Amino acid sequence: MYYVQKTLEISSAHMLFLDHNSKCENLHGHNWIVNVYCKAEELDDNGMVTDFTIIKEMVHGKLDHRNLNEVLDFNPTAENIAHWIVETVPNCYRADVRESANNLAIYIKDEN
Repeated sequence: MYYVQKTLEISSAHMLFLDHNSKCENLHGHNWIVNVYCKAEELDDNGMVTDFTIIKEMVHGKLDHRNLNEVLDFNPTAENIAHWIVETVPNCYRADVRESANNLAIYIKDEN
């Protein structure tokens, strides 16, 4: 099995829609640190699992310097963003989305 991991820094804003009162319901920003993990049993014709440039274009290209509520069709929590990355990036099985030093969401695709 081959594994690759790409780290991205993404500056973006969002506001959350919650069933309780929270300051996160107001528009605010983060400098997210995102780790994208991909794997494959065999390399592609280019000798890669997933090209790092493709990962950057698909995630950073869509989310950086944007209001996430305008570019994503779901409540842009860190957990939902991690899930979206795994479902969007080819061969991705895990995404870590850190919105601050103390707040990290991880999504790992269940292989069962």
